[in-house]
Amino acid sequence: MVRSPLFVVADGMGGAQAGEVASHLAAEAFRGGLPDAAQPEAALADVVQEANARIHELSHANAEQAGMGTTLTAIYVGEREVAIAHVGDSRAYCLRDGQLLRLTDDHSLVDELMRQGRLTPEEAVEHPQRSVITRALGIEGTVEVDTRSFKGLAGDVYLICSDGLTTMVSEQQIAEVLRRSARLRDAGEALIAAANEAGGRDNITVVLLRLEDVGGDGAVAEQATLTGIPAARDATATESAEPLAPVAQTPAPGEPPTAAHAIPRAARRPRSPAARVPARRRRLSARRAGVLAASLAVLALIAAGAFLALQSVYFIGTNDRGLVTLYQGLPFTLPGHIELFSSQYVSGVSASTVSPQRRRTLLDHSLRSEGKAASLIRSLELDQLE
Repeated sequence: MVRSPLFVVADGMGGAQAGEVASHLAAEAFRGGLPDAAQPEAALADVVQEANARIHELSHANAEQAGMGTTLTAIYVGEREVAIAHVGDSRAYCLRDGQLLRLTDDHSLVDELMRQGRLTPEEAVEHPQRSVITRALGIEGTVEVDTRSFKGLAGDVYLICSDGLTTMVSEQQIAEVLRRSARLRDAGEALIAAANEAGGRDNITVVLLRLEDVGGDGAVAEQATLTGIPAARDATATESAEPLAPVAQTPAPGEPPTAAHAIPRAARRPRSPAARVPARRRRLSARRAGVLAASLAVLALIAAGAFLALQSVYFIGTNDRGLVTLYQGLPFTLPGHIELFSSQYVSGVSASTVSPQRRRTLLDHSLRSEGKAASLIRSLELDQLE
């Protein structure tokens, strides 16, 4: 929602329709502005709690919308200060004097693990539970809201965005786009294009605004001009993309080449009957072949042992839709996107509906036996998990 001096981004979850309902309710709560602009932090938090109550009530009244929720990040520009309210993994940034400052903390499992020093940023990128958020509107009757205020300066550029941008575009790239774009609309379109070019796996929402000084002292004046672009959503590649030109194809491994990509072969030279390998060379070759065969056998045994080990351990995580899932193997992804785990069972429970204490019990990277892991998920589904 963009209605100066209030700017809001809400990114719904819980299925396409339910998530859209939740984000719409969150944005609608701000349509009337703030009840008390003299205390913007408290006023923002009150509106967020009101939106949370509406979403929570509706999710319990309608089975089709059970478990729905939404993130929310809001910026209010006052006479002298800028106030922020935040829940979830959408983000707010400020570009000031060419430096990009992150103004919010993600309420996600991987960010909590990074803050505890149990996970590196590189590991977080490929973590199987990177989609799990630990705080959202609508999950419980009340929600903890992060709020902060700080002095705004003329020339500040503020960005509010969903994780559809930040999971695909690095902060360094975001800063570069904002620095080189004179117009906010150009910057917003460039950020969305960059996210789509990187894969565009989720909805991308971007809101940009710039503070301009009209008071002469560098502060945010009451009549400050705020330039913004509407929340732009795009989950697919742009429709104006040019069609791909045909390219030469290479046959898949083991596939016989067709006439379209036949592989030319060099003519074989007939072997002379007189060309014979000396007996000593043959014995050396046989010995080397024996050593190679033994080495390959050892490697095969090691690989077989590792494979059996992967088949005997299980852990509990979430799938791409945020549902609690039983995985077989280890919770790691090797370079080249080689996953050491596979999904065995998907529950009907969204991780966002599980209390923080229960999430710590389930999603702590513990390797378990199949029976123990399955028992935990059954207890969760029956609401009997302690």
